[in-house]
Amino acid sequence: MTSSLSYFQLSIQDFVATLTINRVDKANALNVDAWKELKEVMEALSEDRKVRVVVLNANGKFFCAGMDVQSLLGVSQEFMPLNEENSEKLYQFILMLQECVSSLEKCSKPVIAAVQGPCIGGGVDLITAADMRFSCDEAYFSVKEIDLGIVADMGTLQRLPQIVPNGVAKEWIYTGRNVNGLEAERCGLVNKHFESQSEMDNFINDLVATITAKSPKTISGIKTNLNYSSDNSIKDGLDFVAKYNSKNLLNEDLFEAFQAFLEKRKPKFK
Repeated sequence: MTSSLSYFQLSIQDFVATLTINRVDKANALNVDAWKELKEVMEALSEDRKVRVVVLNANGKFFCAGMDVQSLLGVSQEFMPLNEENSEKLYQFILMLQECVSSLEKCSKPVIAAVQGPCIGGGVDLITAADMRFSCDEAYFSVKEIDLGIVADMGTLQRLPQIVPNGVAKEWIYTGRNVNGLEAERCGLVNKHFESQSEMDNFINDLVATITAKSPKTISGIKTNLNYSSDNSIKDGLDFVAKYNSKNLLNEDLFEAFQAFLEKRKPKFK
């Protein structure tokens, strides 16, 4: 899979997949093919038993400048004139892009976004679909669609208000202003902001080492249940986890964890 990637770089080591956005000459803005490639990679990583955590980062000064505007303008010609038929085509196109972003959320493994630079427009869509977010030095965040006359339609309007206070999310969305890493940390968009990329990378390395030592089946089950509970009532969430555990609780990871506890050693999960 690594040899066929055009817009990303991928490395897998010690159960950690590092997926790196690699369109440095375009400020890591993603064109339509890049979004499709992202979905393809995330779906493959979700099924890869050699992977327990995914870290999404970027080369260059920018983390992600969002949608490649030149690419979008070219594609938009396909939906003109805006009649009923083309409106349906545009609707299906937007749904496809949403699925590309949602591939991070749907991935069975925890996805960590390491934001080292500006994260703009579609970049915010991307990181809000991740499980955790961290930032450093030159990072800032901007829901830029307002300045392009676009109602953001790839997930920010739906996910950001679940991550930061509702009024804060609305301010950022209505103004499109730059939000630095310290403010993002204070409001909860990022788990932690660091002064340097090396500090951020070291912290994330320790974090993923902790996560990869846990039961992969349990981690996957936790993510499945967290995703379900975010869209459903507490009552429905409790019922869902009860049904989930009734089918999945008794497995080799559970017995290995119990045996390791009794033998006072670290568990070794297959």
